[in-house]
Order: sequence, then structure tokens, then C-alpha cells
Amino acid sequence: MFWVRFLVLALLSQAGVTQTSSNPIHASAPPNPTEEQPPLNTGSLSFPWSHLRLPENIVPLHYHLLLHPNLTILSYIGTVRIELQVQNNTNWVVLHSKGLRITTATVLDQNLAHLSDQVLPVLHNPTHEQVAIFSPRVLTGGQKYFLLLEFGAELGEGFYGFYRSTYRTSTGETRTLASTHFEPTSARMAFPCFDEPSFKANYSISIRRSPAHTALSNMPVEQTVVLDDGLMEDHFAVSVRMSSYLVAFIVCDFRSVSATTASGVKVSVYAAPEKWEQTHYALKAAVKLLEFYEKYFNISYPLPKQDLVAIPDFQSGAMENWGLITFRETSLLYDPTTSSASDRLWVTKVIAHELAHQWFGNLVTMKWWNDIWLNEGFATYMEYISVDTTYPKLRVEDYLLDTCFVAIGRDSLNSSRPISSVAESPTQIKEMFDTVSYNKGACVLHMLRHYLTDQVFQIGIMRYLRRYSYSNARNQDLWDSLANTCSEEEFTSGGHCYSNSQSAKNGYLYAGEHLDLTTMMNTWTLQTGVPLVTVARQGSRLVLKQERFLRTTHPSDPAWPSLQQGYLWHIPLTYRTDTSTSIHRHLMTTLTGKTVEVGEEVGWVKVNVDMAGYYLVHYDGPGWDDLIQLLKDNHTALSFMDRTHLIHNAFQLTTAGRLSLDKALDLIGYLRSESHTVPLLQGLAYLEAFYRMVERMDIPDLTQNLSTYILWYFRGVIDRQTWSDKGSVSERRLRSELLSLACHLGDLPCLEQAQRSFTHWLDSNSTLSLPADVTETVYSVGAQEDSGWASLLHIYTLSLSETHKHKILSALASSRDTNKLHRYVVGAGSRGEVIRTQDLDSLIVMVARNPKGHHLAWSCVQKYWSTLVDKFQLGSFSIRNIIIGTTGQFFSTEELTEVRVFFESIHEQASQLRVTQVAMDNIQKNILWLQRNLGTLRSWLDQQID
Repeated sequence: MFWVRFLVLALLSQAGVTQTSSNPIHASAPPNPTEEQPPLNTGSLSFPWSHLRLPENIVPLHYHLLLHPNLTILSYIGTVRIELQVQNNTNWVVLHSKGLRITTATVLDQNLAHLSDQVLPVLHNPTHEQVAIFSPRVLTGGQKYFLLLEFGAELGEGFYGFYRSTYRTSTGETRTLASTHFEPTSARMAFPCFDEPSFKANYSISIRRSPAHTALSNMPVEQTVVLDDGLMEDHFAVSVRMSSYLVAFIVCDFRSVSATTASGVKVSVYAAPEKWEQTHYALKAAVKLLEFYEKYFNISYPLPKQDLVAIPDFQSGAMENWGLITFRETSLLYDPTTSSASDRLWVTKVIAHELAHQWFGNLVTMKWWNDIWLNEGFATYMEYISVDTTYPKLRVEDYLLDTCFVAIGRDSLNSSRPISSVAESPTQIKEMFDTVSYNKGACVLHMLRHYLTDQVFQIGIMRYLRRYSYSNARNQDLWDSLANTCSEEEFTSGGHCYSNSQSAKNGYLYAGEHLDLTTMMNTWTLQTGVPLVTVARQGSRLVLKQERFLRTTHPSDPAWPSLQQGYLWHIPLTYRTDTSTSIHRHLMTTLTGKTVEVGEEVGWVKVNVDMAGYYLVHYDGPGWDDLIQLLKDNHTALSFMDRTHLIHNAFQLTTAGRLSLDKALDLIGYLRSESHTVPLLQGLAYLEAFYRMVERMDIPDLTQNLSTYILWYFRGVIDRQTWSDKGSVSERRLRSELLSLACHLGDLPCLEQAQRSFTHWLDSNSTLSLPADVTETVYSVGAQEDSGWASLLHIYTLSLSETHKHKILSALASSRDTNKLHRYVVGAGSRGEVIRTQDLDSLIVMVARNPKGHHLAWSCVQKYWSTLVDKFQLGSFSIRNIIIGTTGQFFSTEELTEVRVFFESIHEQASQLRVTQVAMDNIQKNILWLQRNLGTLRSWLDQQID
């Protein structure tokens, strides 16, 4: 209790308050200061608020937060003084708190004088994670007050709130640090606060630490005071107005490397001392990307510094805390000796994503979590715009299509959701951080950018960011900014209005059609799903119709009409023909009846040019045959994006029962002539998926025939691969994925080379550097022998590169020895010593993808469900990853029943999750695929083998 009183004394002294010697807790001495004051009678008080969201009658303006974490006893104490603006008369202050011991609550007036001489009661509502403080004197509307709270807690064991993390040095010493992760609803686990995004406030943060440690927060240190007991107290500069989930602080012993941007922002990258050498690439990338965003948005980065910190224990990829971004080590650190070309691209994209958030999310924040896509969709899309400009050799555009394909995979299930969805509870809010918000959000923005043109899009988002800086926004605010619906006064005064002509202010024309941007975009953000456009050729015209695309329901099913009821999109159609290089554009706003004149002389038509639109296309009649022939005769007549798009659409339609599998397989029959990595890997990915499916189902003849066909058909491109890190990023990506598949299929030359490389590497006592792009393949082959598996596990414990360790983790999970796999998963789940808890979900999914491990992984999920939820929290990405990653391997009605029974056994938790229905939809999709396509696959392969 002494520490708490000492902290209060320091906090009040910072505010210029004179302390009384008789009672240092209080700002001004109440009557009889030497006597202990009686508490108010709380027997007649009940919690005053029944809603999940806080009341809006009190608004926080400024937090003064003082914290003292103890890294030895793994706990901390603190005080917070919150300046409040009271809107309406009230006796209650309701705010968030979870897992905190609030020891004292005091309400002060504007002069920091006590409103009561009694101990104020603190009521708790754990279900809503709220506390309420009762003031016997009414807090008057229109006045400012201060709420002073003393509190303490343990440093968390998980990944949320103010939690502890550890790392091991090369000498075996374990060191501890404390870090934060608050998004979306965990600031309340670190200090009492108004933990909702619209309650923006300023923060003055002070942290006590030992001289051996460094304290970091959102702002730079303004002053460091040496205390009588030898501790240091860092006072950080006052922050800009921001939401509570963006507050961050760290106490660690990390080293850093720093540089300054052209505009004077100091950028630093922090990591554990022995990983300092892995920080240099991230620093260069961060400086370059921060400079890009300042120019692109035409808004200066508002803080004097930007820190990027690699946290040893971190659940997600990264977190955009304003001025203090935290990362998983694999998302920030780059080791040239062990990191592949794909690893470098990943690090660059994650940094680009988090820096984009400094504007989208931090400067302008969504009003509520239902619109989290305004943060995550924008940041995901800005990855591609920024990296394409700053690092063109990384070929980031090659990955945009895959981002949209992943979104369509989720969006074509009955269980998908609108981009903007209702989310109230913390579990529901966590689930909003999903494929729909990130991937679909990015793809819809990509479509919108192409629709409005790059310049209009960029000007519109500059206007949006300027107009809502340091405040909150909704969907409608974005559409208004992009459509430039300025008032006459705004337009003439030039206030955030970027139009070059008055005629542009009310919308844009698209192929001669008036644009109502709000109506159009509401069809993409407020309704579920992805549209399918069917194209039928009738003489010189194209006849178009649209419907909701579903992979689990066929038009012949009785449920089909109800699942289509009310769905209509405003689709920006684009198409190309063989008679012109021009891109033709039309806006489709009806279900049927849309016709487009193309001319009698047109041979083929490709709709959705470069997949700039978020929709699938089905070609009725001879349309698919025309395109199959085009690819065989002259595939370069279409761009690589168009070729990739055709392959994706064909196989998605096959899954939905709308196109025969043999036609889709005929479509990729041209791939021997394909020289571009993206369409080649797209076609190969479907064949690999089919192989892994029949291998998992243990169908020996089909497994053998498919393996034989793939290795025969792609023999030439496989043999051209070298076991090196030479070539462009695209060439290195192809090499990595192709050799991995060849070895998995049992290709003898691949296996022999991988085994030789593994043996040489072991003989060198792992001092030999393997080519990073093929390291995982080499390890996976080596892990099939007992000695190789044991050696890899030992090296895993010693490696200082998390990227390298991830490759080893994957290789160990590829073992065909079920006993090893069982010990591997169960040991990792129970101890968390060799394999960090943060990697447990990835490990379970890796084992589930192993044909010898998929039932084992699912059994472990069922047996240790409660432990997994305790480690990761319900609704988190890790829990969703585990559920989808394990159940996605099932293809039978028996397995579907088993999954359903398990979800029913955890009904209280499962009923809170969308992902359980997604999992069952996925299994149903797999079952239908087999029913529709397995026989066709067998017949087609028999013909090819003959």
C-alpha cells in the first residue's frame, strides 16, 4: 500500500498540487484528516447502468497515468487522474475496468478539492467489464471534474492488457519485459478508462523503472527523475487526442537503431539485444514508407517520433499504437541469412500496414467497431499502394488477387457477414478482425479506386482524413468525402474541398451514367456476400444477370430463392474483347435485363478486367470454350491478372456445381506455356489442393495418379529450378513453392537433393547457410528421419531468428510419425517452454494439414478447448485460426456431425462465435465438392494418364 500512496503523491505533485503531511493520498485535506473516514453505505446502491456501451453523459478529456511495474514479482501498481467533462447532472461515473484492484476512488472539483470527506464506493459489473463510482454530491452538467483512482494488478500471462513477456539469451538467461496490447477492448485491463473508440482524450503518462530498463510510450520522454530509492521515473510528453486502444507502454532492456525522415520524424526499431542486427531492414523500410504516406495523404505525421518494437510474445502480427507500434518478431525482424524473399515481402507489408494506420485508424478512427473495416480495409489496401511505389521489385501487386480470392472464399459461404456488421460484446468485436474487414474491405476499396480513378480516390481520402482528424467517422462520412458533396460555402472557401470544378461536387459520371456513391457502396458494405455475373452472348450483344454467389447452395436447391431474396449490387462492370485494346465500362444496377452491344465480329469477351471488380463471372453457352481456346492459342492476349482471374473463377464455379470440373481442368491445360508466376501458381494450387484432399482421404489410386500427372505435366518447370536464392522475387517465390510441392509428391530428384542438402547442413553443425527459399523444404525432408527430427528440435531451441524457427516448426509438423506429432502438440500446449504459446495455433494448424495429423489435431482441440480459450481469449484470431484450420480438413458427413456435436457441447461459448458456423459451412462445401466432382476428377485423370 505504500507504493500506491507514493504514486499518488507523485501524480498530484506533477499537477502542481500542494500535499498535506497528514494524508498524502488526498489533493486537499478533508475534515479531521488524521481520522480514517467512514465509507458510504453501499447497501442501497445498485449498479446504475445496464448497457454494454458506456453512457455518454461524461466525456474524458485528459488522463494523467502513473505506473510502476515490478518485473521481479510480475505485478504493477498505478494511479490515474482523469479530467472529465460532465454533460448532464449525475451522481455516477461509469467507466471500464477488468481484472484491476481499485483500492481508492476520489472525485475532485476543478480546483482539485474533494467533493466528499467519505471513501467513495466502487461498484463492479464484471459481465460488462464496468465499474461505477458514486459521488454523494451531484456532478453538475457543463462542469469539469477529476476522477482519481488508485489500482493494481498482476502483469498478464496472456497477450492482452499490460502483460509480461520473456526471452532467452544465447547463454540461457531468461529476461522479462512488460508490454501492452489494448485493441480492441483491453485498455481496461491495464488501467480504468473509458474504453470505447469515440472517447478520445489526451494522455500524460509516467512510468517508474529500474536503471537497467528502458520505458517507451506513445510520446517521447520529456523528463526523467531519479527517485530516492534509485528508481527512474520517465515523464512522457502529452499525447495527441486518441482512443484508449491506441495507448501503449513498454518496459524492457532492448537495443534500438534509429534514423530520421526527411520531415524530421525520428524512427527507431527496438529488439532484444542479440537480435539487434535483424532490425536494420525494418528501419530503412519504415523511414521510406513513412515518407511515402506523408506525401500521399498530404498530411504530416503528427508525432515527433515513431517506434517499432519486436515483442517476443505477441498474438497478432502487429499493433498500430500511435507512435509505438508493436510487432511479432517474425513481422519486423529480417535476417538476410535465414529470411526468404517471401519473408522480406511480409515484413515490408506489415510495416506498411501499421504505418498506414497512423492516419487510417489513429488520426481518423471509426465511430464504433461495426466499421472497423474503415481501419483495417484501408490499411490492407494501402499496403499494396505504398509498397508498389517504394519497393517495386517486391512485386506486391502479384499478391493483391490472392487477397481478394481469400475474401471470396469466405464471402461465398452462407455464414459470411456484411463488411459493416453489428458488434457489441468484446467477443463479437474481436471477431470483426477477420477476412471480411481486412481482405474484402481492401478489395472493395480497390474496386472503388479503379472506378473513381486514382486521382479522385486520392483526393477524396485526403479530404476524409483532414475533415475528421482527431475525431471519429462512419461509412457515410467516407462516401461523402469521396463523392465530394461539399456545401457551397465549403467549396468557395476551399475548406478541405479539393474539386477542380463545381460540376464534380455531386458525383461522377461513369460511362455516361450518374453515380450515387452512397447507394452504390451500401450494396457492398451493408449486405452479405459476393455477386456472380453471368454473361450470355446473343448475336452482337452481351446479356448480363447478377445473383449472390454461393458455393454450398445450388439453384436447384429448395433454399435457393430465399438465399437470393433482396440481394442486388451496383456493379462497376469492365470488359475487353479481341477487337480492341480498350477497356469498356458499364454500371450494372439491376438483377437482369442489362445488355451491352459488342458487335458481331467479336470472338471472345473477358469480363472484369484484371479483376478490378469484386465479383465473379460465369460465361454461359460457348463462352468458357472460347476462353479455353484463347489460352491454348495465345494466352498473352490476356494480362497475367486476367489469366489468374479466369483460373480462380472456373474452379470456384466448379465447387458451386455451376461448371464441370473437366472444363476447369482443360482451362489450365495451357500452363506449360505460362511464364508468369501468378497464374502458374494459381493453377498449381488447385491441383495441389486436390492431391492433399485425396491423400488425406486415403484414396491410393487417385493419389498416385494425381501425383504422377502433376510431376509429368510440370516436369519442365520443376527441372528448371535451382536450389539457390538467385533471381527476382517472383522467380524465388516460384522456386520455393514448386520444390516444396515436388518433394511432397515424392519426386525422387527433389527428395535426393533435399536430403543431400540436409545432411551437409547437419554435418556442418548447422553452420552451413542453406538457401533461405528452400530451407523449409530441406528441413521437411530431413524431419522424416528420427535423427533429423531430433536435431531440428534441438536447433529450434537455440535459434535467435523467429523466422528460422517458424520454418523448423513447419518441418517438425510434417513428420509422418503420429507418436511424434502427438508429443509435439500436447507438449507445446501444456508447457509452452520450447514452443511459445503465441505459436501454438500455427502448430495445431500445421499438424492438421498433415494427412497423418488432422484427426490428432482436432482431438487435441476438443480435449484442451478450455485451455486454448484461456490462453488466447474467445473470438481472437488464434481461436478462429484453430477452428477453421482443423475442421477445414474434413470431408465427410460423419466428421460434420462430430464437429456439430462438439460445438453443441460448448454451446455457451460457440453461440457467441460466428466462426463455428463458418467451420460447418466449410465442411459442407467440402462434402458437396466430393459429391459433385470426385468421379469427374478420376475419369479426367484416367484419360490423361492413358
